[in-house]
Amino acid sequence: MTTPPSPIHITIIEDNRFIRSGWEVTFAGVPDLHVVGAFESCEEAFATTAIEGSDVVLMDIQLPGMSGVDGLRHIRKLYPRVAVVMCTVYDDDQHVFDAICAGAVGYLLKKATPEEVVKAIRDAIAGGSPMTPTIARKVIASFQPKKHNAIAEELTEREHEVLAKMAEGKSYATIANELFISVDGVRYHIRNIYLKLQVHSRAEAIAEGLKQRIIQPPR
Repeated sequence: MTTPPSPIHITIIEDNRFIRSGWEVTFAGVPDLHVVGAFESCEEAFATTAIEGSDVVLMDIQLPGMSGVDGLRHIRKLYPRVAVVMCTVYDDDQHVFDAICAGAVGYLLKKATPEEVVKAIRDAIAGGSPMTPTIARKVIASFQPKKHNAIAEELTEREHEVLAKMAEGKSYATIANELFISVDGVRYHIRNIYLKLQVHSRAEAIAEGLKQRIIQPPR
């Protein structure tokens, strides 16, 4: 007699109650999936032992109180064995890169079908990195080689510092305060960084900095 597979324990963190309930109903109809808990915020989930007893956390990015990315960092620190799959309406470069840098193993859009979400949960447990195709293309594109401007190949020491703090997710004001320069000064350095790396956004600059080993991945 074949032994049934061990169930995959899931915690859901999603503030939209209709989406949250929809996921619960979807998983309830799948024999190898079991919902440990469903919460509308990270704070509510962290007040329980649900995440500790889970294999996968399916979480939104835009949440009330603690953001999904901050919650993700918290989970990675306290429960490193738990796989986190982000599921959100956002597909812009910054949200994607923030989630991946924070330790998400997968990134889905909320328009994903129930079958796609179930497959993503199983893929995450199997060691994969489930992503909606449009997201996967963004990730691949961010690591494709770019032609560099021969006039200004290297970043200055200050530009290195600014780029490193950008990778930590810090705001212009925070960067200015920590480096003892003005916010306009931060903008000036960022413009130079974009020019030298030939990128057009914060996420692209961080991705290029990581690829070129100019900065280290945020911890």
